[in-house]
Amino acid sequence: MGRITEDLIRRNAEHNDCIIFSLEELSLHQQEIERLEHIDKWCRDLKILYLQNNLIGKIENVSKLKKLEYLNLALNNIEKIENLEAGCEGLTKLDLTVNFIGELSSVKTLQHNIHLKELFLMGNPCADFDGYRQFVVATLQQLKWLDGKEIERSERIQALQDFPVVEQQIREQEKAYCLKRAKDKEETQRKLQEEENEGEKEGRHTGFDGRWYTDIGATLPSSEESKDDVQAPETQEGECKKKKLDNGEDDLEFWNKPSLYTPESRLETLRHMEKQRKDQEKLSEKKKKVKPPRVLISESGRALNVNEPKLDFSLRDDEKRNQIVLDLAVYRYMDTSLIDVDVQPTYVRVMVKGKPFQLVLPAEVKPDSSSARRAQTTGHLVVYMPKVGEVITGCQGTSKPVKSTPDSSREQTDKSQQMERLEVDPSKRAFPDVANIVQEKKHTPRRVQAEPKIIPSEEDPDFEDNPEVPPLI
Repeated sequence: MGRITEDLIRRNAEHNDCIIFSLEELSLHQQEIERLEHIDKWCRDLKILYLQNNLIGKIENVSKLKKLEYLNLALNNIEKIENLEAGCEGLTKLDLTVNFIGELSSVKTLQHNIHLKELFLMGNPCADFDGYRQFVVATLQQLKWLDGKEIERSERIQALQDFPVVEQQIREQEKAYCLKRAKDKEETQRKLQEEENEGEKEGRHTGFDGRWYTDIGATLPSSEESKDDVQAPETQEGECKKKKLDNGEDDLEFWNKPSLYTPESRLETLRHMEKQRKDQEKLSEKKKKVKPPRVLISESGRALNVNEPKLDFSLRDDEKRNQIVLDLAVYRYMDTSLIDVDVQPTYVRVMVKGKPFQLVLPAEVKPDSSSARRAQTTGHLVVYMPKVGEVITGCQGTSKPVKSTPDSSREQTDKSQQMERLEVDPSKRAFPDVANIVQEKKHTPRRVQAEPKIIPSEEDPDFEDNPEVPPLI
C-alpha cells in the first residue's frame, strides 16, 4: 500500500520546480494512500489538496494547513467528519463524495469553519437518511451549496423550523446504521479468520511444489523426478499453465462472490489485485530467459567481430595518411556520453548504450595516437587509427627512404660548410650586413661609347643622290 513520502510529493510538485515548502496545490489521487500524514509539516502553504480515490480511513493531520481552501477526499474510506474545525479556518469547499460516512451528526464539527460554502456528501450512507438535506442545511447555516445544488433562503427557513423533528429521525437512523455496521465488521473479521486458518492448513499439508503428500517420506521428490524435471522443460511449462488456470479460476471466483460495499471490502479488493499483480510479475520473470553474456574474445584469445547494436559501418584504409578510418553510423541525436570507444592494437570496440560493437582491424594500429569524433552533419562516429611503423603527414606524399653513399655524405658536409658561411658573429655586428651575404667578384663598370655614325660617300656604288631628300646633319 502507498504512503505519503517526501519523494512522492516532490514528484507531484513539478509545476513548482519540485519545491514543496511553498507548494500551493498538490494532487495525490490514485496513490493507494491509507493514511493522511506529513502534509501539514512539509506543505503549510497549501490552498488546494486533491486526495480522491485512495484508501484514507480518517481525516487527520490537517490542522496546520491554515491557508487550505479546497480539500477533495472523494472515493476514500472515511466514516466520520472530524479534525477540520481547528486549523482549517480558510476552508471554503469540502468534497467527501462516495465515502462511508454514516454518522451524519458529525457535520456539526464543520460549524466552526465559517468560510465553508460548498459541501459534497452524495454517495455516502448518510445521504440515504430521511431528512438528510434538511438536517445539513439547518446545521451548517454558512453553506451556500450542498451536493452541487444551491441552498435557497426559503429552504433554510423551512429546515430550521423542522429541525427538532428531523434531528430525532436522524439519530434513530444513525443508531440503526451503527448496529448494522458493527455486524458487518464482525462478519468481515470472521471471514478473514477463516481464510487465515485455511491458509495455515494448506501450508502444513502441501509441499514446496504445491502437491499434496500423505507421509513424510514422500514430501521430497526423488532424484529421478528432479532429473526428469531438468531434462523435460515441457513438463514445467505444463505446470505453469496449470497454475495459471488455477489462478484464473480463483480470480473468477473472487469477482463473482457477492460482497458488501464496506471499507473492508475495498481493502480486500485492492489486496487481491495487488496479489494478482505480484503473481503475474513472478510468472513473467520465470518466462524471461536470461541472455548469456556476449562473447567478445574467444577462448584462444582471438577477438571476434560483433555488431550487437546493429549499426551500419564502413572501414577503409587511408594510404595517403597511413591510417585506418572507421565510420560508425550511430544515431544522429544520441548523446555522446552514451558512447565509449576502446582502441586496441588489433581491434576496436565501441559501446553504444551498453551494446558492444567490435571489429578486427586489418593491420596493427597505435591506440595512443588514435582519435575519435562525431560528424556534425550526420552524427556518425569517426575513429582515426594510425598504423604502426608509418609516418603520418598532412596532404603531402610520404617521404621515400634515400640510401646513404659516400658521395652523398660529402655533398652534405659541403652544404653544411656553405651554410656556416651565412652565420653572423654577434660580437662584431649587431645586425647582419645584407649586402655582403653573397660574396662575388667585383666588376668595374664599363662606359658605353657611342658608335660612330657611318655616312655614305658618293664613291659608293649603291649611292643615289635624290634631290628631294633633305641633307643629313
